[in-house]
Amino acid sequence: MKNTAFENMKQAALQRLCGKAPEEIGRNTGIRFSPETSEFCLSSLGKSITVKYPEYSMAKTVNEWHQLVILHYMDMADRSSLTGKLIRFGELPGGMVRGGGFDRLCEQTVGRDLGNWPEKKLGAVCRSLGGKMFSSNADFAAEFSFLPFYPVTLKIWFADEEMVGSGRMFLDSSAGHFLSVEDAVTVGTLLLEEIQKNGGQYERGKIFE
Repeated sequence: MKNTAFENMKQAALQRLCGKAPEEIGRNTGIRFSPETSEFCLSSLGKSITVKYPEYSMAKTVNEWHQLVILHYMDMADRSSLTGKLIRFGELPGGMVRGGGFDRLCEQTVGRDLGNWPEKKLGAVCRSLGGKMFSSNADFAAEFSFLPFYPVTLKIWFADEEMVGSGRMFLDSSAGHFLSVEDAVTVGTLLLEEIQKNGGQYERGKIFE
């Protein structure tokens, strides 16, 4: 059965996008538009994604919630500049409940799972999703360009003999100009799910350094 709530949100997003000039959407979102093929092209979580214009359809290989986030981003983005300041999901405007709940879920997931992974495995999995590692105050840090103006940062402190693993996920403080709190939580959830799924692929030898 179709998810009625999802379908309603998708149709509402499509109605808001109807009539918007693709060039304007491209400027606001940083997503490249090709007039020759009438398609938007972007990369997200290691996948090349094509959005056909004006129907805004995408390949079924892209998770439906991932598709909805992209539509909302194309509708909401206002070309604001990234600040470089990291915030937690609970710090988003109106994000105390939904965002704070995700912050706790992220910490639990990392503490139970990712914080116990070998660094080599975590690095390979993050790279497979387009993540770029960088030095920070954490044992491991990676930035994912989930959408052109929507970076997501993951920081992890690995478990040892005395401490359990821990970690946090962050957004740029401009994130509220591009997606709602609900969409931000979807982004974080999708990223965690893909890291865990690709962790299994790594163990089966399908992801290499």
